Amino acid sequence: MLAGGEHAGRTYELAGDTSYTLAEFVEAVAEASGKPLLYRNMDPDAYRTALLGAGVPELFATILSDTDAGVAKGALFDDGGELTRLIGRPTIPFGVTVAEFF
Repeated sequence: MLAGGEHAGRTYELAGDTSYTLAEFVEAVAEASGKPLLYRNMDPDAYRTALLGAGVPELFATILSDTDAGVAKGALFDDGGELTRLIGRPTIPFGVTVAEFF
């Protein structure tokens, strides 16, 4: 694909076939690791404040909290199936990938 041809100048969204929330991701990690994990969704202001409290620089804390808020609203969701078409098979579900990590 990097060499050009039919892909020259094209942009692809390389998303998996199924989406998941951060809560679902944490649940999969907890299940795979056998350890309880707590996930608490924070509103953007609370998350920014927590980041600042952890020593993250102000500009970066703002960027991270704004990005997280966008992701929570589905900004990364894509169901176009481009990755599956490009690789010629379905993508591996995130739960399988997490379980194989452990």
